[in-house]
Amino acid sequence: MRLSVEFTIEPFVEGAPGPHVGAGIDAVRATGAEVEVGPFGTTATGEADVVIDAVTELCRRATAAGAERISLQLTVIDA
Repeated sequence: MRLSVEFTIEPFVEGAPGPHVGAGIDAVRATGAEVEVGPFGTTATGEADVVIDAVTELCRRATAAGAERISLQLTVIDA
C-alpha cells in the first residue's frame, strides 16, 4: 500500500522557516520517502511502512527542535 502525507510545521515564517522545520523535513527524507517541499506544506509519499516511520520521525525531531504544532493529512494512494 502506498501512502501520502502532507504536513506543515509551525511556527513558520516565510523565508526563515527555522530549525524545527528543517529538522522535520530532514527526518522525513532520511526515511527514504519521496519528499516535495511546497510553499504551504510538504508532501511525502512512499510505501505505508516508510510513510508511517516518516511521520513518527517528523514528530519526534521537529518537536525536539522547537515545533509548536505539526498539522498533517494522511491519504491512501493505492491499497
